[in-house]
Amino acid sequence: MTESQAPVQRIERGEAFLDVRDLKVHFPTDDGVVKSVDGISFQLERGKTLGIVGESGSGKSVTSLSIMGLHKAGSAKITGEVFLDGQDLISSSAEEVRKLRGKRMAMIFQDPLSAMHPFYTVGHQIIEAYRVHNDVSKQVARKHAIAMLDRVGIPQPDKRVDAYPHQFSGGMRQRAMIAMALSCDPDLLIADEPTTALDVTVQAQILDLIRDLQSEFNSAVIIITHDLGVVAELADDIQVMYAGRAIEYGNADDIFERPQHPYTWGLLGSMPRIDRERTERLIPIKGSPPSLINVPTGCPFNPRCNYAHLNGGSSETERPELLDIGDGHKVACHLSPEQRRTAWETDILPKL
Repeated sequence: MTESQAPVQRIERGEAFLDVRDLKVHFPTDDGVVKSVDGISFQLERGKTLGIVGESGSGKSVTSLSIMGLHKAGSAKITGEVFLDGQDLISSSAEEVRKLRGKRMAMIFQDPLSAMHPFYTVGHQIIEAYRVHNDVSKQVARKHAIAMLDRVGIPQPDKRVDAYPHQFSGGMRQRAMIAMALSCDPDLLIADEPTTALDVTVQAQILDLIRDLQSEFNSAVIIITHDLGVVAELADDIQVMYAGRAIEYGNADDIFERPQHPYTWGLLGSMPRIDRERTERLIPIKGSPPSLINVPTGCPFNPRCNYAHLNGGSSETERPELLDIGDGHKVACHLSPEQRRTAWETDILPKL
């Protein structure tokens, strides 16, 4: 039996449509092993949206590419478990995962200009993606492509279907990418920085579009971004990543109103707010994200944390585990609940 003919492993994992367990993605290099994702776990149900946030280099996009099976063969060592509707994606063959892409899961890439082929029209690429998973004629697929472009708000879709990607504006290309991703009604949609380099008005339109289409198709959606503002009203749950690991997880209300990790406080402090009057300037997080080859010992955030000195040295020596502090809210931090409450209420909240 060849690899592509191997039977698909299916395991009952409860009600979660997407179940990620202890996912690790390491890249061997001449300088050492890059631990881009170093053990993350989360679950996502149909009709729900998960926001994954963090600075560049925190492992957000690598996580999504791992779920989609898009890492180049042999370039990464991937361990852990990823179940899509009970099917194990990590142990499935490359051919089996390829058949799932587009039909069961799809991705909106960060840069639609580079993600779409410049030599083919937008319509040709949507038609090709649709025909891979549906036994229909080119004429039927073309009508479907025009209908999808119309659904995502492209004006004159019967004419723009024959345009090339460079003839579209940034917002229009992003809409065309969404049309392509949704052409086969996927059960899981991953949007990697879907509003990068778009003006504020277009950002709002794209996010509204994703929300409306999710409601129509009942898809599970993952929004990957460095901007907490993007997921403020869109995400049901939020996972905050730092140095390849999840350092806080909770529902949107908990993350915005009762955040528990100093890194999350930093992200909120550096985000412009229009819902309240600021008494202070934006508060940047000091320092830079660590090298994923030489991650600091102990808590990886400790060199940038204003509260690491409160832990008697444990921040420098012991890596905190992601622990549930109630109602599904999880945090990986050495600070005691009382220390976190005091710091949030006296130091952070008054400045937001």
